[in-house]
Amino acid sequence: MFKKFVFFMVLALLTLTVGCQQQQARRPVSHSSGAFMKASVERNKKLIKNEETKIDSIIKSNTNIQYIASKKGYWYYYDKKNTTDTLRPKKGDIAFFDYEIKDLDGNVIYSDLELKGQSYRVDKQTIITGLQHGLKLMRKNETVTFLFPSHMAYGYHGDNRRIGTNEPIICKVTLTDFRPENKLNEQ
Repeated sequence: MFKKFVFFMVLALLTLTVGCQQQQARRPVSHSSGAFMKASVERNKKLIKNEETKIDSIIKSNTNIQYIASKKGYWYYYDKKNTTDTLRPKKGDIAFFDYEIKDLDGNVIYSDLELKGQSYRVDKQTIITGLQHGLKLMRKNETVTFLFPSHMAYGYHGDNRRIGTNEPIICKVTLTDFRPENKLNEQ
């Protein structure tokens, strides 16, 4: 009986000793190496390069048009230039414009009749990045055609209607008017 008692005591001490030891924190199952991000960056670089190649071929095929490369990463030319006015829309102005959207093959995605009568609070409202910058280059009554790579247009997501994923576009924009926001009701 004494032997049984000693055996159970030793067993209990061993259980307590093993159970009270400090447990080490569990290590994560997977270690992130950044490989996914590196692959994503490379994929985006290839996408942009392909889009720029397509846009470059459009520019080279239209030798009678003088394209201007913007510092923001898109190209444009003037269909109708206003050389008398000097003012351009700035932050806080309301810009009124009409535009149409085409794909790079020239197929109409949204006609100017569908998109007629747009207004935009400059730098206070959300529109595609290319138009945010492009409208600020324009003067009243000018018409400008912009060639936007997808990252300056509707990006990876598209517009959930007619513009697909990573689709570069051509926007022909006419700035009909702009006014400071506080003078909107004055005519």
